[in-house]
Amino acid sequence: MVFHVMLVPTLGCPSNCGYCWSSEEGSELMSIDTLKQTVNWLKTLREDSVTVTFHGGEPLLAGLEFFQTALPLIKTELDHLKPALAIQTNLWNMTDDLAELFSTYNIPIGSSIDGPEELNDYQRGEGYYQKTMQGYKIAKAHNLKVSFICTFTSHSIKHKEEILNYFLENDLTLKLHPSLPSMRDDNPDEWALSPEDYGELLVYLLEEYLDKMDEVEIMNIDNLAKSVFRRRGTVCTFVDCMGDTFAIGPDGSIYPCYRFVGMPDYVMGNVHDDPSLDDLAESKPWQLLMEFKDFVDTDCKRCNYVKFCRGGCPYNALAITDAKVEAVDPHCTAYKRIFKEITDKATKEMLSGSLMGNSKPSKTTKYSIMDLMLKESR
Repeated sequence: MVFHVMLVPTLGCPSNCGYCWSSEEGSELMSIDTLKQTVNWLKTLREDSVTVTFHGGEPLLAGLEFFQTALPLIKTELDHLKPALAIQTNLWNMTDDLAELFSTYNIPIGSSIDGPEELNDYQRGEGYYQKTMQGYKIAKAHNLKVSFICTFTSHSIKHKEEILNYFLENDLTLKLHPSLPSMRDDNPDEWALSPEDYGELLVYLLEEYLDKMDEVEIMNIDNLAKSVFRRRGTVCTFVDCMGDTFAIGPDGSIYPCYRFVGMPDYVMGNVHDDPSLDDLAESKPWQLLMEFKDFVDTDCKRCNYVKFCRGGCPYNALAITDAKVEAVDPHCTAYKRIFKEITDKATKEMLSGSLMGNSKPSKTTKYSIMDLMLKESR
């Protein structure tokens, strides 16, 4: 697991997505003092390379001056950690000045679109699509790499073919998320995608991807295939993340992940107190997530996929058990389904002698699983 720190300058967000659990109206903005203290804290926390992602809420609400300070500060003061930078934003507040700044620092952008405009705005609010596309045009004009998270819900799963075609026709990189229950939502199941539907979706996308791999990039399928090939998880959902991932809230509070930001029970410390890893390890949230790791070691020890699944996301598990370590990620059924599909296909190819794949499949053949396992990002 790469050492990953998520900076959350604010939990505020101008959009009002129906299923969102990561925004908070009236949230404060991170001060420059807290930003500087965060960088000072990271200087000696660990010695390995770090990825810093600006997250939210909506991080662009922090404004141009914040990023004009933050980016050179991180790059200069953490130079010994070889920091890689990224941002997750709805792009509504993107400007030419921000795009030029991000281009200077070679920052990849993650954004969110749930498919065609009507479907997207049904889930994310009227006008969302056009505002995001306007920001996308500005980003592309400055040669920034933009990929899109597409959230599948109990509603949009019925339109999976239409959604995939949208990403194909518009040459957009797709990273899918299932809508999930939240610990901060009074009606957590309203939009939630069932594990069974999610499993079906992943298998559908795998089949389509093997047919159209030269036309679209589906980041989840790439990661799942590489996990099977390497026998270990390649994204945070499928690794023991505690100690390798942290999120810093607007006031400097330290959390296990951005999904916990704003929840007092999951504060492990504050950058202004300069805690060590040992200090953080004594906190209740750290111990809770380590308890989840131990639970997975016992509960999943007979599972064929435990090495590269690790019980899924602990937040997802805690969200359905009132924050008690009593279950693994509720999408376990979906993970097993897709890992089995990939493993079975790889085994079949190996036995048939076709494991080396088809570098240029004909109209009647598909790419192989090995092609997918070895595929590089676009």
